[in-house]
Amino acid sequence: MAGRRLLAVPPVLALVSLGLFAAAAVSPFDPLVGYLGDRYVTTSRADRAVIAAELGLDAPWYRLYGNWLHALASGDLGSSRSYAQPVSQVLAERLPWTMLLVGVGMTLAVLIALTVGVWAGMHRGGLLDRAVAAVCVAIQGLPPFVLSLAAIGIFAVGLGWLPPAGASDAGADPDLVQVLEHLVLPVTVLAVSQLPWLLLAVRESVSDNRGEDFVAGAAARGIDTAKIVRRHIVPVSLGPFVTILGVRLPEIVVGAVLVEEIFSWPGIAGAFVKSATDLDMPLLALLTVGATGAVLLGSLLADIACALLDPRVRADG
Repeated sequence: MAGRRLLAVPPVLALVSLGLFAAAAVSPFDPLVGYLGDRYVTTSRADRAVIAAELGLDAPWYRLYGNWLHALASGDLGSSRSYAQPVSQVLAERLPWTMLLVGVGMTLAVLIALTVGVWAGMHRGGLLDRAVAAVCVAIQGLPPFVLSLAAIGIFAVGLGWLPPAGASDAGADPDLVQVLEHLVLPVTVLAVSQLPWLLLAVRESVSDNRGEDFVAGAAARGIDTAKIVRRHIVPVSLGPFVTILGVRLPEIVVGAVLVEEIFSWPGIAGAFVKSATDLDMPLLALLTVGATGAVLLGSLLADIACALLDPRVRADG
């Protein structure tokens, strides 16, 4: 099954990239707007046509797509018009910041979800369990940009505890202390935005598994409750949790983009938005294909991990 899904990845990526170039051809955005900037309105229509021809923008979309594929196959990622840099340099400068934000944010979300979710599942129906469930349901209805604006309004503008944007103070070079200080709000917002689904999945799975026969058998043999939870309930309950994590990968990507944009985090999100509005196809296509590939491979890894964690899944397969 995993092999067949892995073989399906290249065709899917090809269709996504093909559809992207076709959609760009009918997009209302003019790539020359981003290239010329303020000079666009003062440039004559004839001059725009000349510039478009020089940049190769007047070719049919399928020819542009073919040229991009040919360059990609030869290891050339192309150059970004928006940043006047090679695409590889844009990625090298911005991707580490995104990986830092997403890595820390999702690690925080997973740790809280496992800790609180296991406790709530073992105490299902209690006062604190109902409070946790109510908070999760409330957060589920709030998009990441609302949480971001609320966090900035309360902790940056209102209380002045944390900086509102960027990776460092204005005009200052990023150092470890400044990066950590500026990382707190976006990481917390990203973690909180993804936490409800993960936590409720753990809570539900633990609550269901604590009534299974293998748990009753372990208790009848006199095994300590903490050991039963740690060795019997939690490993089996991780399967649905990993599945939810894999299913929500697209929303994690979207959430990270929104959080980065609102907090002016110097990650890949700004390049994604700018390349889309400027129709900077070498950069936009690579980012789109890369994000799609990451989601597909992440979902596949989640399914594999679920099968490894839960013997019942392996038996069904």
